[in-house]
Amino acid sequence: MSAIADIGEPAADSRVTPMMAQYIEIKTANPDCLLFYRMGDFYELFFEDAEQASRALGITLTKRGKHAGADIPMCGVPVERADDYLQRLIARGFRVAVCEQIEDPAEAKKRGGKSVVRRDVVRLVTPGTITEDSLLDPRRANLLVALSRVMSGETGAVFGLAALDISTGAFTVSEASTASLAAELARLDPAETVVPETMLEEPALAELLRASGVPLSPAARDICDGATAARRLGDVFGTATVDGFGGLSRPELCAAALAASYVARSQRQAQPPLSVPRRSGSGDYLEIDAATRASLELVRTLSGERSGSLLHAVDRTATAGGGRLLAERLASPLTCPDAIAARLDAVQALKEDGGLRADIRSILKAAPDLSRSVQRLAFGRGGPRDLACVRDGLLSADALAQRLAGVELPAALANVSGRLAAPAPALAAMLRDSLADDLPLRTHDGGFVRAGHDPELDAQRALRDDSRRVIAGMQARYAEETGNRTLRIKHTNFLGYFVEVPAAAGEALRLAPWNATFVPRQTLQGAMRFSTVELSDLETRIAAAADRALARELAVFGELCAAIQQHGDVLAGVADALAELDVAAALAELASEQLFARPRVDRSLAFDIKGGRHPVVEQALAGAAFIPNDCCLSSSDAAAGKIWLVTGPNMGGKSTFLRQNALIAILAQAGSFVPAAEAHIGTVDRLFSRVGAADDLARGRSTFMVEMVETAAILNQAGERSLVILDEIGRGTSTFDGLSIAWAAVEHLHGTNRCRALFATHFHELTQLESRLERLMNVTMRVAEWKGEVVFLHEVAPGAADRSYGIQVAKLAGLPAPVVRRARSILGELEGAERGRPRRSVLEDLPLFATAASIPQAESEPEPTMDPLAEALDALDPDALTPRAALDALYALKALRTPG
Repeated sequence: MSAIADIGEPAADSRVTPMMAQYIEIKTANPDCLLFYRMGDFYELFFEDAEQASRALGITLTKRGKHAGADIPMCGVPVERADDYLQRLIARGFRVAVCEQIEDPAEAKKRGGKSVVRRDVVRLVTPGTITEDSLLDPRRANLLVALSRVMSGETGAVFGLAALDISTGAFTVSEASTASLAAELARLDPAETVVPETMLEEPALAELLRASGVPLSPAARDICDGATAARRLGDVFGTATVDGFGGLSRPELCAAALAASYVARSQRQAQPPLSVPRRSGSGDYLEIDAATRASLELVRTLSGERSGSLLHAVDRTATAGGGRLLAERLASPLTCPDAIAARLDAVQALKEDGGLRADIRSILKAAPDLSRSVQRLAFGRGGPRDLACVRDGLLSADALAQRLAGVELPAALANVSGRLAAPAPALAAMLRDSLADDLPLRTHDGGFVRAGHDPELDAQRALRDDSRRVIAGMQARYAEETGNRTLRIKHTNFLGYFVEVPAAAGEALRLAPWNATFVPRQTLQGAMRFSTVELSDLETRIAAAADRALARELAVFGELCAAIQQHGDVLAGVADALAELDVAAALAELASEQLFARPRVDRSLAFDIKGGRHPVVEQALAGAAFIPNDCCLSSSDAAAGKIWLVTGPNMGGKSTFLRQNALIAILAQAGSFVPAAEAHIGTVDRLFSRVGAADDLARGRSTFMVEMVETAAILNQAGERSLVILDEIGRGTSTFDGLSIAWAAVEHLHGTNRCRALFATHFHELTQLESRLERLMNVTMRVAEWKGEVVFLHEVAPGAADRSYGIQVAKLAGLPAPVVRRARSILGELEGAERGRPRRSVLEDLPLFATAASIPQAESEPEPTMDPLAEALDALDPDALTPRAALDALYALKALRTPG
């Protein structure tokens, strides 16, 4: 039954009851949250909150009393199941204010009248401020990202981003320009973004932020004030200055202060311990925009599932912390060859020593999620099992340190080993000796302190659990002292504990010396009942023993938590070391299992893959052979990369080939071995991928418009150190529009961007560019025909495809046989007509795309030249043109038309 009975009957008129007045006051202070209003064993919701929650949770909407003459909608959830309901509400984008009783109900009764128990909001539950295990994905960081902006006359707007995970205390800051803001947000992949209200008033910026799909929380002006940012951040860390934080820039400082202030407000009574903000430079990581991340399905698929992503395919980690670190590394590949080499050294050492790797992974399987347990305990939200996690984490660290002792290790693993070596032996021993074997989920359930650890607790437990034995011992002693074998100690709800003897013996107890000990309580027919000071005291102690035992256990719990907080920095180092060792061992296991090779990563512009494979597709084949392919985008020009123009049929493997090379680059720069026989990669600073088709109808964009927006972003931002993956550009519009766009895009990539690129297309006319662009090479997906059927070989070979085999693919897709036969007939007629009419390809005469280098810089009188339009007209023979060639010519002539 709900505990709403203390509401009382509503007044006959429209006056508000005291309880409802309290509810309305608290709700008014938290208008943007669903209010979980604690009443006994339930959290109750009223009015519109109840209507929204009942729909979202699928629970019954009822009513209770009236307000302003109307029924009050109401629903409720049990306190013990609140986490389940919170998880569902947060997943649907709600924010929840948890309102608890903050005084003892007995105190409210003392005030008399219609006083209600004092209540207040103790925390705001938002997507980025969750700490409960039941609400978190153990293998995914739960980041709250705060955004600030500082305007500069030289560089324009500079954004500060502060990423804070209160479940672990991790805290990083970075900067981004307007152009790179979306990519930086995509890299961080926050659960919630805190944005100053003023930014959301700007339509363009608000659209960019909302496009991420991440819940946005507007921040009031008072916690966005840049003038007080340093003081507010210092207050959080208890420092008079923030100069010791590494010289944060103004945007970073403002963002960090906003994040810390937002968390402080949301947690109300509990301030989470946070790491000092750590800077990450904008050039430290491979920049990957949101569209590319989605296209390559790095950490989840387009449908939002982890299964089928790159992360799922390569994750062999044994711990939750290792899983989060691996996801972070895949989301943020490095750009520094030395740092990448250090990671690769660690993987190689463990790959070569299979015995050491197996021992490490065996120990790690018993290691808990240390960082999140430590944070919950420091937060005041931990339980006995979190204490056990700290104990087991320290024991695992010690076991690993002993296993690594004496082993020759590369620098990265040696550093990890040093942090694991006996970091807090006294704390580990204390936790080992104090915790019971079987632990309850909640602290208030008791029973988590080992017997024999605390004498006072043992005594209270003995009194609570062994009251019968204690009473029996007292009874035996009284019987022996009085010489009355019939003496019994009994209990009733009315009298409590008492001594009962036959009436005759009772008379003796009324006399000295026994009357000093036994006090008459009740006389019955044939029996007399007495009490004693000792028995009354025992009764009082038995009644309070359970409460005292729990109170003592809670005191022991507090002592253990305090000891853990004293070792907070050491434990954070241990947690990081466990995660790093787990990732290195997991990637070594992956390399050994899947035959991955160590890549060579340097500062060149090389991109040379021998026998490359797609890591996700290969594993999905479940033992079937995956056809490996080479990819060489290295150029003789040290300041530019090569472009491979990839042609071939649908279903031939073009998209797989494109994606696998992008994924190989990501794995290599994340510090992993790669699915290839050999790989030499010059560090990529930006990765762009336009693969697949999707619309964005919510923003009024068709599939083609989305394609053009993404292509524009690539052509406007890619530089010589970028890697660009483009698939079927221009297919969403008419043939000649699409061909023209694709042609111009290839020329721009070659002449202006000068980047390494893979460009897949069905416009076979583009293959003519090989003879005109020195760093472009034609390759094709090989196919074979057997008895009228097409066989896809999935092999990449030099050259160009002569056709697209679209009808064969249509047949495989299940088009009706008459449609397939008719399509073949039409194709034959069209190809026959084309062959019967020799024509000159106008495309061959198109001038190359103008680049900055090809435009004369000095002003001079141009030399007289013949009109190019006249030249093109003279070269045409209208009678020799097919309809398609005539259209080609028309478009070419239009392009040559001089202005005016």
